[in-house]
Amino acid sequence: MAQSRESADPSAVANRYRTFDRWIKAGSSTRNDVFLHTHQFLKEIHPDHHVTRAKPAGEMDLLGYAAAGHATAVQDNYNPPGTNNIPAHNVPGFYVDALRAYKASPKPFDQPGGTLNDKIYFGRWLYTWQDLTFILYKCVVQDLECGDDPMFYILAPNDATRLDELGHHLDTDRLLLAAGDWSCALHNEIYVYDNGVWNKDSMLWQSIHGASWDDVILEPAMKDALMSDVIGFFDARHVYQDLGLMWKRGIILHGLPGNGKTASIKALINSLEARGQEDSSKRIPSLYVKAFDSCNGGKWSIRYIFQHARKMAPCVLIFEDLDSLVLDEYRSYFLNEVDGLESNEGILMIGSTNHLSKLDPAIAKRPSRFDRKYHFKLPNEETRRRYAEYWRKKLESKPIVADRFEEEITCLVAQMTEGFSFAYIRELFVSSLLALVRGFNPDSVEEDPQEDDAGDERSSTTGDGVIVDNPAIAEGDNAEVDRSQTAETKGQEKTDENKKEAKPKRVFPELDIPNHLQDNLLLKIIISQAKILFEEMDRDDDEKKDKEGSGPGVVGATEVIRRFPAKRGLPAPRMLLVNRLLAANPVI
Repeated sequence: MAQSRESADPSAVANRYRTFDRWIKAGSSTRNDVFLHTHQFLKEIHPDHHVTRAKPAGEMDLLGYAAAGHATAVQDNYNPPGTNNIPAHNVPGFYVDALRAYKASPKPFDQPGGTLNDKIYFGRWLYTWQDLTFILYKCVVQDLECGDDPMFYILAPNDATRLDELGHHLDTDRLLLAAGDWSCALHNEIYVYDNGVWNKDSMLWQSIHGASWDDVILEPAMKDALMSDVIGFFDARHVYQDLGLMWKRGIILHGLPGNGKTASIKALINSLEARGQEDSSKRIPSLYVKAFDSCNGGKWSIRYIFQHARKMAPCVLIFEDLDSLVLDEYRSYFLNEVDGLESNEGILMIGSTNHLSKLDPAIAKRPSRFDRKYHFKLPNEETRRRYAEYWRKKLESKPIVADRFEEEITCLVAQMTEGFSFAYIRELFVSSLLALVRGFNPDSVEEDPQEDDAGDERSSTTGDGVIVDNPAIAEGDNAEVDRSQTAETKGQEKTDENKKEAKPKRVFPELDIPNHLQDNLLLKIIISQAKILFEEMDRDDDEKKDKEGSGPGVVGATEVIRRFPAKRGLPAPRMLLVNRLLAANPVI
């Protein structure tokens, strides 16, 4: 590796001390601009070098560029032997301001144990790129409100022939352009906006990578329309231009939670990325917005989000839970960025919401902002059967399941899950599989009236077997209740007058089970777990029936079994069993 002239200079060690000492002083005194002060003292200490200041965040990651193999960066803070007369700071023998931090494993099951990393606030590297050698300083100023603020200083040997008319060093600019182009591109990553910063998230990319439309069970017509709408947009730039239209589009995915909105977004992201595997010019980056919160406020975040999207276009800009993102205080600002004077050429916006009615009409009903809306409904019986069949094929290679999961079971699952979302059906399968692995015996489960005792005074059954909350509203001669009998009912008169009809409790359907499946253990467990989920859905409905637009929450498989079968002798499961049993791509 080519050596910097300064690294061989006898005064180099003293210079390292002086720069670090000045950094300490800059950080210990009242100041207005630490970065400007640092720029000046680096010029003083390195008079034979040209100093360029560059912002590293996101768009100019010089150290990441080197780590990817495009350059070489060797940390150069060590105090060599024989120079101990120069005082050291922070870490004996090193001129570096760093925080030693523990980082837990992102996959503790597969890769137990964490790592130790240095979070460097002041450091120096010898940086080599294309036979050119630079000195690189990184300085980070801590901001109590907005977090860390980093800065790079790139030092190149002075050479008047390598300066442009404005005094910029040509070699440094070439390096910054190359590193900037690389930094802006995604490398098995997804851009995520959170806490006022765009970050590249490789873990999110890994969780989405491999997501397929085969894993999304929707009505075929809707799935085809959504796919063609998104893919077709990026293939139709010339059509928009020929028609004199702005090449931009917005789509809203709405419906009750657990019905495939997020799974569809994952499949869309993966489909668009796959286009670039054969032709890199067709790769479409995805930008995911978590929240507008930042120390600079929501308006600043919205502005920054769209600025970045315009740089990355053509791209997909995703706003999940759009109704909770766009608050009244900056709603008009968001609308101006979506459909204002500035061009959003090449940007496809996808917004999702569980409650379309909560979206401002200016967002939901203005075609030039969000042009199409796709409603993710509760699956009908045929769609539920296809989803059960998807699970049957997914598990056919698992010995503990394969011989038990017969094709007829998919039809029975579809019949017993009316009103279930995809997420609930998934929980039904996961909880059933856990129970099967644990050796749960559904025949040993007895109905426990304990929870129903308290509700007997508040519930009654009509002649047709429908359970209602108050016998006073059931049909029949015996349904009359004297409201004057108790003080409690008197206090409820106004409420009961407004409540014209109680919502019937869910009744588990009668199933016509074929003879050869009467003793099928898996089917028995599925039925047992489905009844538990019915109870849970009714309980959630009771808690949320006064909240407009609220659907039943999804209960995790661990929670379902822990909450109910624990009293029936079934141990609480470990989700590791699910991971081992279902080692495959995530499903809805």
